[in-house]
Amino acid sequence: MKINIQKIQPYEADGVVYHADTCLPLVDAVKRKKLKFKALARYTYPGDRLNEDTLGLNSVGYWDANEPQDWGLDWHRNEGIEIHFLESGTMPYSQENKELELSPNHLTITRPWEAHKVGNPSIGMGKFYWVIIDLDVRRPHQNWDWPDWIMLAPNDLLRLTTILRQNEKWLWKADKKIRDCFKRIGEAVDTDNEGSNSSRIRLLVNYLLILLLDLLNTNEVVLNESLTDSSRSVKLFLNELKNNLPEAWTIELMAKSAGVGITRFTHHCKQLTNLTPMRYLSMKRVEMAKNILMENKNLSIAEVAYSCGFATSQYFSTIFKRHEKCTPLEFRQKII
Repeated sequence: MKINIQKIQPYEADGVVYHADTCLPLVDAVKRKKLKFKALARYTYPGDRLNEDTLGLNSVGYWDANEPQDWGLDWHRNEGIEIHFLESGTMPYSQENKELELSPNHLTITRPWEAHKVGNPSIGMGKFYWVIIDLDVRRPHQNWDWPDWIMLAPNDLLRLTTILRQNEKWLWKADKKIRDCFKRIGEAVDTDNEGSNSSRIRLLVNYLLILLLDLLNTNEVVLNESLTDSSRSVKLFLNELKNNLPEAWTIELMAKSAGVGITRFTHHCKQLTNLTPMRYLSMKRVEMAKNILMENKNLSIAEVAYSCGFATSQYFSTIFKRHEKCTPLEFRQKII
């Protein structure tokens, strides 16, 4: 991952100078191997360098966090329009001083130099995509100037621009087409080699804008009620799981307790947590074990293991080390 020293002209409002975000907490998290990160970028944004074939595109990429995170991106601004999409997991997000928790298929739109925050304070776990397009705007009143490779018909581009600039709504529920488009963008970023996918990325960004225009024009998304209900049931079960971690859970038992089939339970669990059911269970048990190790120093490692639902102390130690990079005994000694 590289950081270019080129600067972006800052924006000043009410006597305060705002500089485009450099994502330093993200850079640090990647160095510490807290998550998977892949992006193409220019200026001070992290990632492999974009070339001149995509001028106007300042950053495109994703991160994939499948373990608890200890960082976030505090209030910041970007020089361009930023489109975020959460594919899986949950994520605290704030914009216009409104805080909420993003869930799978949530899409947010941040206008140039609009303040927003990702995490409260940490980002949580999930797979999160973004596209930042520079519109050559350094003041809110300036007209948006899209890159010349944006190929929407003039009337469509004018309609899209008008809605984005004048509509206050910034949170949307994306449909399957938008979801698939972001996944294809991620694949293009993954396989790019010094601009080899520039044409593909340009095409996908244009397609994303067309899909976005369709979404904004309809002003609503039709939801599948049955999927919504089953998702809510799984989310409720996962929220209550922390109170029943010592039980001998299997995927079959968890699905039955949530009132859905195994396939549907596994699907929703992955959507809500970015983890498989058994890995999510292991993570929660390890979190419980850490608290017990800190608060009950007289308990043996085997007693801690059994109290958290692990069948053997050996298996407990293996899973604990996989999550914490140290054994339970080493963790306790560090605390002491």
